[in-house]
Amino acid sequence: LISYKIMATSPELIVAAIGVGILFVFVVGVVLLGGIHKIHEGHVGIYYRGGALLESEKMGPGYHLLLPGLTSYEEVQVSVQTDEVRGIPCGTSGGILISFEKIEVVNRLKEEYVIETVKNYTGDYDKTWIYDRIHHEINQFCSNHTLQEVYIEEFNNLDEELLRLLQEVCNKWAPGIEIISVRVTKPKIPEEIYHVYKMIEKEKMEHRIAAEKQKVSLREAETKRSKAVISAQSQLDIAKIDVKKRLREKENEKKVFDLQNELFIKKMNNEANANYYNSKKEIEAHLKMLTKEFLEMEGVKALTENGMFYVGEKI
Repeated sequence: LISYKIMATSPELIVAAIGVGILFVFVVGVVLLGGIHKIHEGHVGIYYRGGALLESEKMGPGYHLLLPGLTSYEEVQVSVQTDEVRGIPCGTSGGILISFEKIEVVNRLKEEYVIETVKNYTGDYDKTWIYDRIHHEINQFCSNHTLQEVYIEEFNNLDEELLRLLQEVCNKWAPGIEIISVRVTKPKIPEEIYHVYKMIEKEKMEHRIAAEKQKVSLREAETKRSKAVISAQSQLDIAKIDVKKRLREKENEKKVFDLQNELFIKKMNNEANANYYNSKKEIEAHLKMLTKEFLEMEGVKALTENGMFYVGEKI
């Protein structure tokens, strides 16, 4: 009878065991599915168990598994991000209340410093070292400068100064934070003062326009003068070239004249030498003819040609 009861209940036990098994698998599946999570690109995942940060657990982008209820996770951005700090009131050294509407801080948390930074300052580390710090530095800047310095004279340097100050304090207390750039918008000042500055800027603009026109006029005058100088220099160069050309022509004419004179002198010398030679030869020939007999004959000839003969008793 007992054996029969056991055999009768065995199918029920089997069904119960199967049910428990299915329930266990279902629970495990639900747990596993609830523990699957995704870490986005540009972020890393950090994990907490019982509220304590697991320093050895840090996951990159992709799907990961954790135990729901025991472990939680948080995504921390390690790519470049821009934090906008808005509505920063401050008072100048002269007691004028102004407001910076927006300051943008481009920054990045180095991946190797994620655990250390989050452990010291939580996942909202940028609230401590960027948002709150910007408020502090802006108030310090305003309280040490006049409205003229804040709004006009020192405003162009404010970006670089904030970047330097933020990076210095981060290097000391949170070295994983890298400040890349800071962009500051013009502060909002009281309306009546704004109109005064607007008038001043208008006058400055008119002055700059007048100065620019004067510069243009000076450049035009300088251009004209340069053109005149270039033209005069060109004419002078042309005149020099013409004078040199004429000098060369005169030198060539002189050379031709000198050559003609030389040829004429040589010709005259040759003619004189020839005449001299001929005269010499003629004289020598005449000298050879002046013999005694020739002279007597010439004397007789002269008497014959020039003499007068008279016939009779009287002349």
